[in-house]
Amino acid sequence: MKRSQGARTCALAVGGALSLALITGCSDGSSTDAPGTARKASAVKALSAAQLKQRILARGEVDGYKVNAIGEAATRSTVRSSDDRCRPLAYVLTGLAPADPASEIGRTVREDKKDPTDDATSLDAMADGRFESALKDSLNLDITSLDLSSYDGDGARQALRALSAALQNCTTGFTGGTSDDEQKVTEVTPAKASGSGDESIAFTATTDMDGDKGPLHAEVVRYGNTVATYFTMNIGAMMTGKTYTVPPAVIKAQSAKLK
Repeated sequence: MKRSQGARTCALAVGGALSLALITGCSDGSSTDAPGTARKASAVKALSAAQLKQRILARGEVDGYKVNAIGEAATRSTVRSSDDRCRPLAYVLTGLAPADPASEIGRTVREDKKDPTDDATSLDAMADGRFESALKDSLNLDITSLDLSSYDGDGARQALRALSAALQNCTTGFTGGTSDDEQKVTEVTPAKASGSGDESIAFTATTDMDGDKGPLHAEVVRYGNTVATYFTMNIGAMMTGKTYTVPPAVIKAQSAKLK
């Protein structure tokens, strides 16, 4: 399935990273489903790309953030993983849903923050360190790749099960990413999920960027047969060691459009 590479560029630019942590917020996928549930699930049809477009976040729908479409198409086949068991993680960390859906659409959600002022970029500022400080501050913003995907039948549940299995099998990391920009993930650890939707999984992945380790954060939420995948990086926070996560405001806003 074709999908834009803008999210991947956003996610893997600056040395790219893949870090994940797992937690299931709430699950309705137990073995005690009522008779006929499996039959009903098999009859469920995926939303079309046009329907997903109506449901994904748009400009002006999240205070403090800019929502932009993703350009440049790419195929899922360009994503690689050193261990096939970790492939769902590699997909999420490059801005894609954890399993191939029937339809898919993506957006970039960027924290709205001002660029350094002219004063901060002057020669004097460069000399006394103000430029470096201003640069780090301007980079201290959350950039989230948002992917909305839909599946036929029980595909959405299976996608989260595949992700859950990958998180259990890949705790010591893997190498993965797009075919021309693979990155090394050294650790995958659990994180607290938002509890949104019918089921949610969150994770943190630690990456090795030329000897410097940095965390990346992701959360995948299922709403019926539709899956929202969030992958967030904050370059400034990674440079300074500050903590960050997938922005709750983004998840809340997207959830409101999927209820």
